[in-house]
Amino acid sequence: MTIQFLTPDAQPIDPRIEKLVNDLIGRIADKWTMLILELLAQRGEMRFTQIGRAVEGISQKMLTQTLRQMERDGLVHRTVHPVVPPKVEYRLTDLGLTLGEAFCGVWTWAEAHLERIEAARAAFDARD
Repeated sequence: MTIQFLTPDAQPIDPRIEKLVNDLIGRIADKWTMLILELLAQRGEMRFTQIGRAVEGISQKMLTQTLRQMERDGLVHRTVHPVVPPKVEYRLTDLGLTLGEAFCGVWTWAEAHLERIEAARAAFDARD
């Protein structure tokens, strides 16, 4: 689904920006990206294996795919140290940090409305 955004004066937004926003919404809506973003924001640079242990339920394949996409988008920086066995570390870029800050509002909103959402869900579930 593609959403067309308009500027405040009802002019269409640059299609490149629309595409980027739609791509980012899809990516950030992915729970693995959000969890890794939050983890790296809290802990700083981490090894691949540390991230895998810290993100409960993520497979090695999904971790690899998610980190590659985050690197492609400029959200993480990957450092490979020339040692045996290879040591690979990831850290958020400035761009990744600002994205995390932008989505911090979602956490704040969820915290403020947790009880209302839980009540609405319970009422809905009780209808059946």
